[in-house]
Amino acid sequence: MIKAYAAFEPGGELKPFDYDPGPLGDQQVEINVEHCGICHSDLSMIDNEWGLSSYPLVPGHEVVGTIGAIGAGVTQLHVGQRVGLGWHSGYCMTCATCMDGDHNLCAQAESTIIGRHGGFADKVRAQAASVIPLPEGLDPVTAGPLFCGGITVFNPMIQSQLSPTARVGVIGIGGLGHLAVQFLNAWGCEVTAFTSSETKRIEALELGAHHTLDSRDIAALVAAAGRFDFLLSTVNVTLNWDAYLGTLKSRGRLHVVGAALEPLRVPAFSLIMAQRSVSGSPVGSPATLAKMLDFAARHGIEPITEDFDFSDINEAIAHLRSGKARYRVVLNQI
Repeated sequence: MIKAYAAFEPGGELKPFDYDPGPLGDQQVEINVEHCGICHSDLSMIDNEWGLSSYPLVPGHEVVGTIGAIGAGVTQLHVGQRVGLGWHSGYCMTCATCMDGDHNLCAQAESTIIGRHGGFADKVRAQAASVIPLPEGLDPVTAGPLFCGGITVFNPMIQSQLSPTARVGVIGIGGLGHLAVQFLNAWGCEVTAFTSSETKRIEALELGAHHTLDSRDIAALVAAAGRFDFLLSTVNVTLNWDAYLGTLKSRGRLHVVGAALEPLRVPAFSLIMAQRSVSGSPVGSPATLAKMLDFAARHGIEPITEDFDFSDINEAIAHLRSGKARYRVVLNQI
């Protein structure tokens, strides 16, 4: 029996919920959950913001724990090994996308908290291929958010073959942006943090940004015309995208990882005349996840977290909803 916390209606308070997962399947592992981050995607699922939720819903997709049991055919993991689990808990492993190594783009990929129960629990199950060993040097207490927030901002660096000499702007310094600044600095890029908050401006500089730019100052955006090779948008709100595109060099790219629900309105000529582009990406493949974790361990990159006990889960969720979290919230088993 797995003991979890579940929402029983859209926007509902999480309550204790026990369920029997049945026999452990082939190629599956069971993780004893030690820590689990709370992501804005968990809030979206609790609220059924995307129309994908079914109840009772057990959120939680930034899991760190130890392997408690392994199913038949699992050879790459062992009982007692400390691992992490992110947005995906399984892949078809046979489609052309999986065979190309792009498991994160698999049309049949299983999401950890969609149609199944996630990591706000004492245990969670997943396909072994989606479970990544935690390298030495990463603090398991703070590592959970790397499995969603961290890979979300690291993946485009790999997919875009971002040059270490690139000038990059990070739009929004929050749960995603504060990690992006750290990764990009360590990558070798010249990093500018876009933020309208004086507190976050100072924190961004401490995290590795070389410059800051007031995102609400249109004059500052105009003055930055043609400065950046790459803009990474981590926000989930609509902005003056044309003004941001103007800060890109020729062949520059605006890359979106923040899940804004409104359409992205981009004037065609802002793209055509300077051969600019707009793109987006989800989380990364298992191989990219492992590469990201190794990179983080090597360069001392760590999410800034606030800790709550699992028993205080609703207080933790309310804290994240308030917008006051700095910068990720992590639940810990007592």
